[in-house]
Amino acid sequence: MDPTTHTPDDEVWHDDEAGPVVRPYAMTRGRTAPTRGEFDLISLIVATRSVPSLAAGLQPEHITIMRLAQRPLSVAEVAGHLTLPLGIVRVLLGDLLDKGYILAREPQPTSHMPPERIFKAVINGLRSL
Repeated sequence: MDPTTHTPDDEVWHDDEAGPVVRPYAMTRGRTAPTRGEFDLISLIVATRSVPSLAAGLQPEHITIMRLAQRPLSVAEVAGHLTLPLGIVRVLLGDLLDKGYILAREPQPTSHMPPERIFKAVINGLRSL
């Protein structure tokens, strides 16, 4: 069969179905870890200012993160909205953290959580309302 001929059954990809035009590692220039921050899946991200212009030296993905982070959201939500691998999103978030464009609130370790009796007291108090 001639590879240049196409039949109606041939699958043709368009737009989003074709996947990203730029490979994820190219977005981070080959970096695999953020320069700052841990960025756990449930870490909360929030922008510290309004969305900067493209002239600020940011990539389109950085700008998208800034738009999303105008309200607090988790790292998992950012990755979901961008449809990018988590490792890539962490590197991009590290870039924004370095420039002071975002704040990241890491989850508290369980050793810093209040005792279980306090949670039970709150639940019992809510039930009595």
